[in-house]
Amino acid sequence: MNTLSISEESRPFLQYLETWTGQLPRLPLSQAAPYPERAAIISVDVINGFCYEGPLASPRVAGIVQPIVRLFEQAWEYGIHQVVLTQDTHEPEAVEFGSWPAHCIRGTSESETVPEFKQLPFFSEFRVFPKNSIHSALNTELGDWIKEHAEIDTYFVVGDCTDLCTYQLAMYLRLDANSRQIQRRVIVPADCVDTYDLPLEAAQKIGAMPHPARLIHPMFLYHMVLNGVEVVDRIE
Repeated sequence: MNTLSISEESRPFLQYLETWTGQLPRLPLSQAAPYPERAAIISVDVINGFCYEGPLASPRVAGIVQPIVRLFEQAWEYGIHQVVLTQDTHEPEAVEFGSWPAHCIRGTSESETVPEFKQLPFFSEFRVFPKNSIHSALNTELGDWIKEHAEIDTYFVVGDCTDLCTYQLAMYLRLDANSRQIQRRVIVPADCVDTYDLPLEAAQKIGAMPHPARLIHPMFLYHMVLNGVEVVDRIE
């Protein structure tokens, strides 16, 4: 019988996880997508309600906006012109609000794309798909769009949150390809994803579940790799 506590038993792995995260490779865009016409970027939930306003806004999440803008500009100049934004656009009585505070309701500024994306000169070329859950392909147009663009064999996944909508999106793209015997790269640049932080003490004061971002973020990056998703430090 193991008499070690969870924290004691986990210490070697947590040390490994910290080292692993710090050694993630950088990947040149030309190596990630040698054929730009066969690549796409899908950004999930980079909207005002998770970055700048409302009950679920997070400074950590807001911090990924500029790295994603940089990736968009770099990729567009390189020739990657397929960009999809999946975004929370909830019904006023969304079932999800049983688990989360009401957020990003259809027609409100919270559900709008962040202004930094809108200021891009090619923003009008982006496809925007609203969603009513943390899964980008459940009851949305994303699945049909992917099937209509069968030539795309490389997907870059960016956005928030690492352990929620981003994780669900990356896993969907990976598992969908596996199930249909499709060769597909799913790449997550770590500088373009993040999650919110809710320390234990703060969570206890409001009766919420703690959410230590510094643990959960790398843990879910690691779990994506375990499932065949490529995680890199950044795209160069």
